[in-house]
Amino acid sequence: MDHATAIERARALRMRQTEVEQKLWFHLRAHRFMGLKFRRQQPIGIYIVDFFCYDLKLIIELDGGQHQDNAQYDQQLDAWLKAQGHTILRFWNHHICQEPAAVLAAIAQTVVSLSACPR
Repeated sequence: MDHATAIERARALRMRQTEVEQKLWFHLRAHRFMGLKFRRQQPIGIYIVDFFCYDLKLIIELDGGQHQDNAQYDQQLDAWLKAQGHTILRFWNHHICQEPAAVLAAIAQTVVSLSACPR
């Protein structure tokens, strides 16, 4: 997928965001989370990530049942993103729904850790 195609696909994904993505986006949008700017459905290279904080190079991916079947793809994606200097957090959809405070705490812990590291 070329960059222009990735941008168009990202726009389409934003229009049909899942309920779980909407729940997390509520907390991440508009600098609500620790004053950070997050983007949703952000193209990075040929990939599109669920949520991205450019300042920290932090990526948050939400995984539903389809990811059990695509584990190899996710591993390749994570390896490529890490090679580009990104940090990736993955959460299962049911964690977002059942334990949102724990998910937000894990994200906050990573933010603090990345903020302490000089880039």
